[in-house]
Amino acid sequence: MKTLEQVRASLKPYPVEVQFPDLRQWKTGNCGIDYIHSFDSGKPGPHVLVMALTHGNEVSGAIAVDTLLRSGVRPRQGRLSLGFANIQAYQRFDPQDIDATRFIDEDMNRVWLPSALDGPRDSAELRRARELRPLIDSVDLLLDIHSMHEESPPLMMCGACAKGLEFAQSLGVPATIVADAGHANGRRMRDYGGFGDAASPKNALLIETGQHFSKKSEYVALDVTARFLIATQAVAEADVSRFLSQEKPAPQQCLQVTDPVIAHSMDFSFTDDFRGLERITHAGTVIARDAQREIVTPYDNCVLIQPSLRHLGQGVTVVRLARDYRHQ
Repeated sequence: MKTLEQVRASLKPYPVEVQFPDLRQWKTGNCGIDYIHSFDSGKPGPHVLVMALTHGNEVSGAIAVDTLLRSGVRPRQGRLSLGFANIQAYQRFDPQDIDATRFIDEDMNRVWLPSALDGPRDSAELRRARELRPLIDSVDLLLDIHSMHEESPPLMMCGACAKGLEFAQSLGVPATIVADAGHANGRRMRDYGGFGDAASPKNALLIETGQHFSKKSEYVALDVTARFLIATQAVAEADVSRFLSQEKPAPQQCLQVTDPVIAHSMDFSFTDDFRGLERITHAGTVIARDAQREIVTPYDNCVLIQPSLRHLGQGVTVVRLARDYRHQ
């Protein structure tokens, strides 16, 4: 039986192309929560939050939020909060083991359920989520900045509600929007409370900027964050224009996740070097093998969302399958 270390050793390493900012200057927040800075305009408007480091090795978000804080950007209306979530995992990052500091004890993007937050279970991530919860409860519009294990075009995860898709389309980037209901083994921050309730005016987006340590991911994080702040009217375009990409946005496509592929063993392998957004033409095509089990596409034009074995384990989702979005 292969170990996770053996699996990772067999995969292509990615260079670390970006600088990890020193975030210690932001430790003392101004709202009673470490590493959270919140600014009130004194004028009516929504509470807008940009969150980085829900996963500790996803540095593009840290760069974007650090850049915004250093720029002195302030809201024109409502309230703007800028924060770093799993700072403890970030501070343990080891460039010799770049996949190991996604979290300390458990995935922080699976704990956003009242049963977990109010329950007796303990972990580093739950403790931090409980600290953040009063802030998150007060937020109207959220951008949660993530990145991906493999080198893939950026994805905007808009959730399962039509309001999320409309919000993603209002930004105009990236080119691919993915509608999905999250994960079976927990709830993401972007689906917490009113964010995932179709009847609530609250809304949230999760951007996957690209490969964790790619310079391109840094640019995507800054561009998308600027567009999010403009779309929410938290700032004027002139306030963040220097962070906007000069490239003309490509037409957007929307995909809908239909099936997770979950590993049953450590003897799991893909049939090709998939990185993400590969479109498999024919139903029944073998895309992976899990010991003796063949994984096949369930329909024509099946799109692979975030295939990766870097966190392989029994019960772990290694890819999700999607089709072109069908309006309800």
